[in-house]
Amino acid sequence: MSERAPESSIDRTGEFGVVVIGRNEGERLVRCLGSISQQAAAVVYVDSGSSDGSAEQARACGAEVVELDTSLPFTAARGRNAGFDALAALHRDLAWVQFVDGDCEFAPGWLEVAADSLNAHPDVGVVFGRRRERHPEASLWNRLTDIEWEGAPGDADACGGDAMMRAEVVRRAGGYDPTLIAGEDPEFCMRIRRTGARIVRLDSEMTLHDAALLRFAQWWKRQVRAGHAYAETVRRHRSASGPLRRLLSVLFYGGAVPGTSLLLLLPTSGASILLLLAWVLPWRGAYRDTHKRHTRGDAALYATACVVGKLAEFVGALIFAWNHGIRRRATTLIEYKGPDIEDPAPRGIRRP
Repeated sequence: MSERAPESSIDRTGEFGVVVIGRNEGERLVRCLGSISQQAAAVVYVDSGSSDGSAEQARACGAEVVELDTSLPFTAARGRNAGFDALAALHRDLAWVQFVDGDCEFAPGWLEVAADSLNAHPDVGVVFGRRRERHPEASLWNRLTDIEWEGAPGDADACGGDAMMRAEVVRRAGGYDPTLIAGEDPEFCMRIRRTGARIVRLDSEMTLHDAALLRFAQWWKRQVRAGHAYAETVRRHRSASGPLRRLLSVLFYGGAVPGTSLLLLLPTSGASILLLLAWVLPWRGAYRDTHKRHTRGDAALYATACVVGKLAEFVGALIFAWNHGIRRRATTLIEYKGPDIEDPAPRGIRRP
């Protein structure tokens, strides 16, 4: 089975197109497609084996649809590449492409703001703005995710899955790595920056995201995936100092500190538990950075989650080491929204 790309071109005018990726997003996908400006030259939706009729819904909304070959592993990177290729075929003179996840909705005016910024700054290859959670009040884990999205405007090392990029820069950097099951965005941004293009966070609302993180197990699995991404990125880019520092922090605070504390618990009559005080260092750093933009309570909450999350990230790094070094095979997709771990919606929150 081959990936089915659009057969006909789109005659709408505009300098930017939109690539939406998703799987079983339901009404979230409809909201996403409905929020796209009519000024977009083309809209391509890439479906990763949905069983809820997402592809049909996208077509009904006027999007061109690419259905990925289900015999190959699904990754967000693979979906974005397929969408970009289809978009380029539909509109060969396209200047910029906006990537977005199907569980997001664009803020009014964002696409025009992003395009104007790229038009005004030829040295900028990627722009992104403020992503917010749709229901931060629904759970502690949604709230943490909302805090995570925050960042100071200006030059950045990386963006997330929602960003507008120059089509030329995407090609020059070689596109996303389709074999990565996580961390595809920062890895791609590393290669973009090596081309000399800047990545800039704008002080503008960009998207409303629906993480639907309603249980601790989902949040934990998301952190495991992050640890796996750190380890895999370091293997592929050994000279990159940023990913290496993050991985070393995970190995030390998520593995060495608690591991040594437990191993020495009996020989030291429990005194080794004091080794956990080393966690104060990353906690203070995360608190200080977060408090610049959030309340003390939110900063303390996020800092605590960062420290606890290092334990899950350490597990993710071990999974990568086991699969890559021992089993000699790629890790399967680590999903945290699957029906096996997702709770029903909390009272008052409607989920598709």
